[in-house]
Amino acid sequence: CGGTKQSPINVDTAQAIFSPDLRPIQLSGYSLPANKLLKLKNNGHTVVLELPESLALTGGYAQQYRAVQLHLHWGSPSGPGSEHTVNGRRFAAEIHVVHYNTKYDSFEEAMVHPDGLAVLGAFLEVGHGENQYYHEILKHLLEIQEVGQETLVPGFNIAGLLPANLKLYFHYNGSLTTPPCYQTVKWTIFNQTMLLSHHQMSMLVSSLRGDDSKFLQNNYRPVQNLHGRRVLASFQTT
Repeated sequence: CGGTKQSPINVDTAQAIFSPDLRPIQLSGYSLPANKLLKLKNNGHTVVLELPESLALTGGYAQQYRAVQLHLHWGSPSGPGSEHTVNGRRFAAEIHVVHYNTKYDSFEEAMVHPDGLAVLGAFLEVGHGENQYYHEILKHLLEIQEVGQETLVPGFNIAGLLPANLKLYFHYNGSLTTPPCYQTVKWTIFNQTMLLSHHQMSMLVSSLRGDDSKFLQNNYRPVQNLHGRRVLASFQTT
């Protein structure tokens, strides 16, 4: 996983370049009926929710991208665990929604091409009330405590897991944050954070177990060097 375009990174808002060309991200097909069952799995590194190909990015990117899965990164009861940081600050957790370019036949084919993947990232923080959308995932975590376990989750509005404001974001070229770390990801990191209750965040960081039967915690990769990459912002960051 060497290379000069690795992820995650620290977003230095003072260095981010405002780009008026960055259009609002548009989601299509993200609201799923409850009779559409989605596979939720503990893969030993994170919790993965498989997504149907009917979910797509139809705006904000030059090409069309189809969803494959979403997963989360988190810390522990004693500290935060987002992968990206902003001005050196790490957030409690982070969601990644992974998409591949529809000009390729599959995620596997797309992931090796420079324009192959698009990942939407958003930060999670502790707020007051319960988050009804995250509840749709978190309430099933105890069913998949052990590595390799999976369960089925009724469809819901996946867009609810992401910020309401899809206009404000940072954009840069990077990589998958787990091996094989292909440098084929066009990253969108939203500026607005999602709020979960204290109880919900506790469920996230203290439910799943890893290969060693210990709690799966701090499953984030350290921040990588920018190596001269530009980070763009869809809004004035000053």
